[in-house]
Amino acid sequence: MSMAQCSLWLGDRAMRSSILICSLGGDVPWIHSLENRKIVSLLRELEVIPSHFSLNDRTDFKFRWERGSITEIQKTQRTCFHHLVLQQIFSLLNAADSHAAWNRTLLYQLLSRLHHSLEELDQTNEGNLVCPYLGILVWNYFQGIHNYLKQKKYSTCAWEVVRVEIRKAFSLSTNLLDRL
Repeated sequence: MSMAQCSLWLGDRAMRSSILICSLGGDVPWIHSLENRKIVSLLRELEVIPSHFSLNDRTDFKFRWERGSITEIQKTQRTCFHHLVLQQIFSLLNAADSHAAWNRTLLYQLLSRLHHSLEELDQTNEGNLVCPYLGILVWNYFQGIHNYLKQKKYSTCAWEVVRVEIRKAFSLSTNLLDRL
């Protein structure tokens, strides 16, 4: 394949992708997949101590929407669920106590990415993000995380356990979006 053919092929693929994306409207989660990968990468980089040092601090946060039960929610609610999870993660990591736990540069980059993702979801869905039942589930789950951190006096190990838990919740919400 010549360089010209290669360029035409790549251009064709890019144009087809953009047409497909535009035709599907705001219900396109994979537009944000690069952003999601960057968020996951930053969550990995935040690790201060190896997770195995915090094994004694692990707890069950009662993640009630495991893959089997949450995948049954309607497509419209999947976006809402992702939005709610992003909001709670942003709120948790934006708290003053989290600033002492991690590298501030990485934390600010992560907060910036989360904020950007939330803004994009707000713009593409124009207020269609109403899912009260899921809102209660997500709020209760993150309230358990807040209580855990408070009980553990915001220790480094507690934040490490929470970092891993946040990655789990974020990954589940993005995997649901990938199924749309």
